Amino acid sequence: MSTTADPTTVAVGSWLHGVVRDADPAALAGVAGMDGGPVRAVRAAGLAAVVSAAPLTEYGEEALRRNLEDLAWLERAARAHHAVVDLLARSGPVVPARLATVHHDDTRVAAMLAERRADLSGTLDRLTGRGEWGVKGYVRPGVPPRAEAPAASGGAGAAYLRRRRAQLTARDEGQRIAAEAAAAVHEALAGSAVAARRHAPQDRRLSGAPTAMVLNGAYLVAGAAVEGFAALVAELTDRHPELRLELTGPWPPYSFVDGRREPAR
Repeated sequence: MSTTADPTTVAVGSWLHGVVRDADPAALAGVAGMDGGPVRAVRAAGLAAVVSAAPLTEYGEEALRRNLEDLAWLERAARAHHAVVDLLARSGPVVPARLATVHHDDTRVAAMLAERRADLSGTLDRLTGRGEWGVKGYVRPGVPPRAEAPAASGGAGAAYLRRRRAQLTARDEGQRIAAEAAAAVHEALAGSAVAARRHAPQDRRLSGAPTAMVLNGAYLVAGAAVEGFAALVAELTDRHPELRLELTGPWPPYSFVDGRREPAR
């Protein structure tokens, strides 16, 4: 006796949130996946991939191409994805998946774990005991640039002329000084971190800040070094009054994993 597939059945894929060494089912019960339902762990090759159900009518390749152009949809998806990744990061190292990494089923997810076992295990080892911290730097308006130390033969008059010249070209000079300060801050912070990334500054419409962002840095910091790292941010704030520095974190290590998008298979 033959059977006919129900044409109303919706194919469901597996949205990948992240890979960990193991996942506690009780902990996973506290967060919802992309469809509002529970997330689950797919185990293979000594690793666990945490996934949630993703109806392909909304999360299939063509649907994703369309939905990723919808900013409201994209924000909802990013928040739901991050909620799961953040939960995983609180329990230990996690390799976050890039947003919109969808496999056709759990079998394909398990195959990915087997294929990338060495890479994923190495990344988890590198991230153990470390977290991502963000430092954003914004131009602080109204703060005059610091005068350079006067040359021995220049005296106070030369210093005044330098200050006056800076005032006459305040806008361009301010941007230049802010950019140089941002580079100096990033270099100092990178020296106190395990790894560092400098991302493109966010547009004001996205950052919501009243002034321009000139630094958008991410820093991988060992747990034992966090206090010193925060103290360095405070010191750099005093050293560079032309910038307002904002320290955030810890975040899941989005900036320090392989950014490739796993194709749906």
